Amino acid sequence: MSEKTLTRMDLSEAVFRAVGLSRNESAQLVESVLQHMSDALATGEQVKISSFGTFSVREKAARVGRNPKTGEEVPIHPRRVLTFRPSHLMKDRVAAGNKR
Repeated sequence: MSEKTLTRMDLSEAVFRAVGLSRNESAQLVESVLQHMSDALATGEQVKISSFGTFSVREKAARVGRNPKTGEEVPIHPRRVLTFRPSHLMKDRVAAGNKR
């Protein structure tokens, strides 16, 4: 498995090559899309991208955790967490990549 990471710059370069916008316009477009997604998630909306997956925010209740070193009980406060559920098409693509 490779250690390559897809970055914002990689995305804007892909837009630049595929769409033909300038590099600056491509970077602005990528930033705009990511900002719109972030804003929607921050307000509790789901972000569903067809054939890719769904990002959503989930509320986690308060609970008691345990420090593994000391065994001491520690309260864990309620919080919001980001979750991602890949679409079936994405799951199939990833699984097909395992068969190399």
